[in-house]
Amino acid sequence: MDTLYLVQNDSGAQVKVTVTRDDTGAVVNLTGATVLLKFKRRNTSNILSTIQAEVLSDFENGEAIFNFNGTSLDIPSGDYVGEVEVTFSSGAIETVFEELEFLVREDY
Repeated sequence: MDTLYLVQNDSGAQVKVTVTRDDTGAVVNLTGATVLLKFKRRNTSNILSTIQAEVLSDFENGEAIFNFNGTSLDIPSGDYVGEVEVTFSSGAIETVFEELEFLVREDY
């Protein structure tokens, strides 16, 4: 996965992911699921933000859009990672193994 670039203190940044099955490449139907992005500084355990995917996402086709709004990017510049966690309507939880990588630069 390529590094995603964000700017410190932005309140309108978005990240879109498509969740697929590793074994078949098929998209995962996320309809009825709760999809979260857990965001933290690299090499730490403290989760800084948990962002729920927007309702406007194309869940049927595995797409989830996460908005970094409010103060979620009121953080120091540096390297961050995120994981996508899906809770299906059945209650089953599945976490995407591959972490998203972020580089946050200082705002001017």
